Amino acid sequence: MTLQEITAKMQEGASKKSAFGNSVKFATDQGVVYIDGNQNPPSVSNDDKAADCTIKMDFGDFTDLIGGKLDGMTAFMTGKLKIEGDMGVAMKLQSILR
Repeated sequence: MTLQEITAKMQEGASKKSAFGNSVKFATDQGVVYIDGNQNPPSVSNDDKAADCTIKMDFGDFTDLIGGKLDGMTAFMTGKLKIEGDMGVAMKLQSILR
């Protein structure tokens, strides 16, 4: 899956969700996915903007996370996922990404 395909999949999912009041950026070695949860529904783009929470991970692990093959908590505990900023925002993502 490419970054653009993942972004499109996340845009589709976000269109069915409500605003969650924060911004999140997934930063990978192949680019970023920015989710603006202040909008209703949340918007998803590849803009590299400042966010309340930045989640850094390898693109392959990011693909597995979005595809449901990798659990976010497991990725965090094993060092595959690093969080900068508000950890509480990262915890909200579990319900947003499903």
